[in-house]
Amino acid sequence: MSLQALVEISRFYGSNPDYVVAGGGNTSFKGRDYLYVKASGTSLADARPGDFVKMDRGALARIWGKTYPADPGEREAAVLADMMAARVPGEENKRPSVETLLHDILPFAFVVHTHPALVNGITCAQNGKACAAELFAGGSLWIPSTNPGYILSKVVKDAMDDYRAQKGKVPDIIFLQNHGVFAGANTTEGVKVVYDRIMNTIGGKIKRKPDLSEQQDSFGNSGATGGELMAVAASISGQAQWFVKFERNAELVRFTASEDAFKAVSRAFSPDHIVYAGSEPLFIDAAVAGSAGGIREALKNHTEKTGVVPKTVAVQGLGVFGMGSSENAAANAVRLFNDAVKVAVYTESFGGPLFMSPEQTAFITNWEVERYRTKVAQ
Repeated sequence: MSLQALVEISRFYGSNPDYVVAGGGNTSFKGRDYLYVKASGTSLADARPGDFVKMDRGALARIWGKTYPADPGEREAAVLADMMAARVPGEENKRPSVETLLHDILPFAFVVHTHPALVNGITCAQNGKACAAELFAGGSLWIPSTNPGYILSKVVKDAMDDYRAQKGKVPDIIFLQNHGVFAGANTTEGVKVVYDRIMNTIGGKIKRKPDLSEQQDSFGNSGATGGELMAVAASISGQAQWFVKFERNAELVRFTASEDAFKAVSRAFSPDHIVYAGSEPLFIDAAVAGSAGGIREALKNHTEKTGVVPKTVAVQGLGVFGMGSSENAAANAVRLFNDAVKVAVYTESFGGPLFMSPEQTAFITNWEVERYRTKVAQ
């Protein structure tokens, strides 16, 4: 019954875009000996019992007693190997979430980790830490920006141990800067109570809500621009076909009004934004976008600079194009860019936007785990 409860709570949050977009987030249920955690590459929205990996908690606990290489790449590879070895027989065809260790150390039967734009309005804001401390003084933990994987789990474990030593309890809310939130309870209803508290508390402090209403007064030719982007992207990538999804809403019009306005959404806020929408969206001036040659040159220069075809292209005053090697990838690029837009708007209530550092962006871009997730997302 507990596994079925895990499936139900996963679908409950996974099907709500206020909490989860595309394949983001993960959930778990644990007993004394085993942990069931979401498999990497699966979706919470349509979770089934087979989408969770059964893990040996004893084997996971032994990871903390090991010494791993200092080199980040070697360390994460070694930890991943040990984590894979902790799968119980019969689970070998599944890959556990990268946050499995973090799920295991939280002393709650059910743990739900999501990336709500509203919550990330605080975790991705200049004054986020201070605001979270004020709003959740009764019990929460703030984790500064940390590379995901083993190091993040270690940082949370140490912070949680310190919190327990000082206050005699463990917080049921953990905010991860530039990432999202973990909430835990011993029942699924308890998890919902915690999340309601989080969303209502933050929501009560928001000065302006995002306006994603569709704008019909589009000027310029999005079809012609999209066609040129598809052709150029296919040529640059060497693929036979490239897909483009166009969107224009009130906030996109506002953020694409000028290059200066676009700065508030010009870099990634979280790992999800990197995986689905790219770490560096391309902004094209209206004058440049007015000609096929201008679009071609802008896309070519950006690709040479970053080493990859951009997943998101914003055209001044027109809107945003999501790009990818499949229709799903193009659609997800738009979804996650819209999510970034929502985050940017919410950060206005907490001191303004705080992007991921270049070092963290590079780590995630080159990390094997996120390359795997990007591949699955296609």
